[in-house]
Amino acid sequence: MIRAICMLSLVLSPLFLTAKEPPKWKERDFMTVRLEDNGKALLNPGMGWTMFFYSNLTRRYGAHLEPSDTLDWFEGCSTVYMRVPWAFLEPEEGKFQWPILDTPAQRWISKGKKVALRFTTSEGWLEYATPKWVEKAGAKLFRYTYRNNGPVPMKAMDPIYDDPVYLAKLRNFLKAAGARYNGNPDIAFVDIGTFGLWGEGHTILSQRLSQKETERLARIHIDMYKEFFPDTQLVISDDVIGPNAPGADFPLMRYCRERGISMRDDSILVSGGKKAWHHADLARTFYPVLPVIVEHEHYGHPRRGGWWENGRMLQRVVEEYHVSYLSIHAYPEMFWKENADVIRAINRRMGYRFVTPEVTFPEILFPGTAFEIRCKVGNAGVAPPYRDAFLTYTLTDDRGGIVAVLSDETLNLRELPVGAPDKTPLKTHVSRLQISARAPFLKPGLYSLWISVGRRDGTPEIRLPYDKVDARNRVFLGTVEVRKGAFGCLFEEG
Repeated sequence: MIRAICMLSLVLSPLFLTAKEPPKWKERDFMTVRLEDNGKALLNPGMGWTMFFYSNLTRRYGAHLEPSDTLDWFEGCSTVYMRVPWAFLEPEEGKFQWPILDTPAQRWISKGKKVALRFTTSEGWLEYATPKWVEKAGAKLFRYTYRNNGPVPMKAMDPIYDDPVYLAKLRNFLKAAGARYNGNPDIAFVDIGTFGLWGEGHTILSQRLSQKETERLARIHIDMYKEFFPDTQLVISDDVIGPNAPGADFPLMRYCRERGISMRDDSILVSGGKKAWHHADLARTFYPVLPVIVEHEHYGHPRRGGWWENGRMLQRVVEEYHVSYLSIHAYPEMFWKENADVIRAINRRMGYRFVTPEVTFPEILFPGTAFEIRCKVGNAGVAPPYRDAFLTYTLTDDRGGIVAVLSDETLNLRELPVGAPDKTPLKTHVSRLQISARAPFLKPGLYSLWISVGRRDGTPEIRLPYDKVDARNRVFLGTVEVRKGAFGCLFEEG
């Protein structure tokens, strides 16, 4: 047994349990470290490029990838995205083909990456995106010819989105999907994709529903998803209020926002010129509290049409929408090869990017005595992290063993403002900390000091853009000396 004997008194006094006031700042007693942003992509929670594994057709854009290829080479790619018709996942009633999703998902999950999903009931290119057995059970479908400027018109069907048989069967499917994926920490988000062509919330190429009817039907689907995915980030396409509708305040989008459902825009760069997107004002009402997702047009179209502009338009939309997730709506090898520079520029802004360019800390510490660390900190990205995030300072010994974890709960980094490119708003924050004089026992000597960002308990969760980093995302600041505690305690066996 280890017994602590205090040289001041054999009886613990209130003074023993109260930290001394930190000493006044003296330049000679402190070291200032300046850290330079390395400019690299950060794979952090709640942000990144999303790779279309299945898009329109299940054979693009990920079917050609080797099973071991999870786009680790594509800087900033954090998420695999799968858009799949309901008919593929439940070809017979109650018999599910989850391996369609789970197989690629596990490839990415095994690398610590995330998964995003969309289940669709209308595809245009596919006659029965809603399973044929739903029609046989009595559901009414809307038949039409899908053209969309394609060379060959195709037979297609929309469900009648409030048909009672269709809704009953869809509820059963979403209940099964929710039981499987709701609350799964590896799921980044799930689209409300069972309403509208391609799951985009519009019927302009099929039923041509009125806006009033569109919003009425959309609410039915919104409420179903909220019922079966209550613990998952849900997202809805902005097209439910009209692809080109101007403005920022729409009752249906308020309805979503109040329920924690965010927005995505799937129409970016569908047309060129000044109207390459329409809902930046709407996105600005979401981004302070919920992540905004952007899907750009299939890369080949603006590339051939001449309005890609070397990716400059995509950089603009990241800024105007405050984007957290951005699609790779192309074969990723081509997209990377032709756009590496702009992708790297976007990576320095997309989502959040916490920086700590200057940290000042005492060179000598005493257990039981409070001290201060002064840090300049800011968010160099375009959006918050949508999770609490706190600074932590950690001491380690020469073997990497953790000897002190000092987390500061007085500043929540999710509240830091965002700024314009190269104009990061910096806040000077002073952390008042103390190494316990009681336990665990800390020998006098030299220790490494690290800074990290993560949970309240000091667990690092968010990578910072610096090079001197350990395996758990702690950034090395320097060496400090720990001397015998201010109360002169001796530790002896007894």
